[in-house]
Amino acid sequence: MIRFESDYEEGCHPQLMEALERSNLEQTPGYGEDEYCKKAAEAIRRVCGAPEAAVHFLVGGTQTNMTVIASALKSYEGVLCASSGHINVHETGAVEYTGHKVLALDSHDGKISARQVEEACRLHESDPDMEHTVKPGMVYISFPSEYGTLYSGSELKALRAVCNKYHLLLYVDGARLGYGLMAEGNDLSLADISAMSDVFYIGGTKVGALFGEAVVINNRFLADGFRYHMKQKGGMLAKGRLLGIQFLQLFSDGLYFRISEHADVQAMKIKEALKGKGYDFAFDSPTNQQFPVLPDGHLKKLEEKYSFSFRNKVGNDRSVIRICTSWATHDDAITSLISDISAL
Repeated sequence: MIRFESDYEEGCHPQLMEALERSNLEQTPGYGEDEYCKKAAEAIRRVCGAPEAAVHFLVGGTQTNMTVIASALKSYEGVLCASSGHINVHETGAVEYTGHKVLALDSHDGKISARQVEEACRLHESDPDMEHTVKPGMVYISFPSEYGTLYSGSELKALRAVCNKYHLLLYVDGARLGYGLMAEGNDLSLADISAMSDVFYIGGTKVGALFGEAVVINNRFLADGFRYHMKQKGGMLAKGRLLGIQFLQLFSDGLYFRISEHADVQAMKIKEALKGKGYDFAFDSPTNQQFPVLPDGHLKKLEEKYSFSFRNKVGNDRSVIRICTSWATHDDAITSLISDISAL
C-alpha cells in the first residue's frame, strides 16, 4: 500500500537522524537550556529577521496551540478562528479544556477575513450584555489553512490592522508552514509572517523532523513567563536537546525550505494529472495537500493500491479525498499514482 494519507508518517530527514545519533551519549543541560537549543533559536531569529524574538521548542501541534493560547488570553477571553480551524475541529477541545472558548467564524476555504473579525468585535462591543459573553482576545489562523489555501500578504496585513484596532493578538499556526512558504504564488516570507504576528510557530513534525514545533514570540508581554506555561502544560521536554538538534539542522543551510519545496512540487504533479482527467477540486490548493473530487468507482480502484484520507461525499456517487505529499515523497510513488490516474 502506497500512502498519501498524511505528511507526518515518515520518521525524519536523514540529516536530522544522523545529528541525533551523533549526540546520543552526550550529557547536556536539560529543558531547552543546552547549546543546541540556543543555537537553533538564534538561527530561527536570524531567518525570521527578528533578533529580539523569544524562541521555544515544544513537541507537537496540539500541545503548542493549547500552551500558546492559554498563556496569552485572560480568563474571560476567547479565540476567533475559521470554522475549519484545527483548534476548532481536530484537537479534542484542548483549548476549551484550558478555559478559553473557540469562537468559530464561517469559512468555505479555510480562511477568515479582516471583515469577519471586525464584525465579530463590533457585535461584541455593541452587545449591552457584553460582560456576560466571551470577549474576543485573539485571532488564530493557519498558514497554510487546513485546506491548503494561503493568505496573501494583503490579507495578512488587513488582519493585522484589525487586530491592532481591537487590541487582539494574532497567532499563526505553522504546522505546515514550510509547504505554504514554498508554494507557487505565495507572496509572504518567513520574515513577513514574523513581523505581522504576535506569535507563530514553525512546524517541524510535518516538515522533516521526528517531532517538534518552534514557537516564535514577537510580543514581549507574551514572552514573559512563557516557560512557566510550557512546564505547567507538560510541554517542557526534559531532553530538550532532541528538539534543538533537529531545528538547528533544519535552519542551518536552508534544508527546511528545500524539503518543503520538494513536497509542493510533487503535489503539483499529482494535481496536474488529476486536472488532466477532468476531475474537480474542492479547494484550489498550491501546497502539499490536494482535495480532488473523484467518482466513487474510480476511488475504489485507487484504494486497492493507495491510501488516502476521506473528507466528505458529494452527491450520491462522488467523494472528496485528501492527498498529501511530504518532504519524503519519492518520485516512484508519484509516477505510479499518475500512471494509475491516467488509466482510470
